[in-house]
Amino acid sequence: MTNITRWEPYRELAHMRQMLDRFFEDDFSRFPILWDRRGETMGLALDVVEKEDAYIVQASVPGVPAKDVEVTLNDNVLTIKGELKVEQEVQEETYHLRERRFGAFMRSVALPGAVDADKIEAVHENGVLTLTLPKAAAVKPKKIEVKQAVVG
Repeated sequence: MTNITRWEPYRELAHMRQMLDRFFEDDFSRFPILWDRRGETMGLALDVVEKEDAYIVQASVPGVPAKDVEVTLNDNVLTIKGELKVEQEVQEETYHLRERRFGAFMRSVALPGAVDADKIEAVHENGVLTLTLPKAAAVKPKKIEVKQAVVG
């Protein structure tokens, strides 16, 4: 004798959600191919702010010494690159959690306007690289004084 069961779509969805929850709670260390990015470079978090006379770019580079950061400007594209070197790694240790990233990083951003490349300043302090890129004279807004005509 065959039993007939009523189809309940919400129960099916709840079961699928449980399966997905179990999948994401599983130990991903068994699947290193999912995040293996040796051939790629890491991204770099940036803030770009426009002020009246300059663009201010701040990049988070914690743990990277200033000597390991390279900043270039080419055709109004700012590029920041460097490398966070791995600490001496002991292969025999068993990591229970490893979230810190090591390796090369690079980020390029097109600036919204022309800058005076000779006056760019870069300061590395407390893991933050701050670049001050003065706007080129042609880009800066120029206030034009309106004179009263003398009627005479």
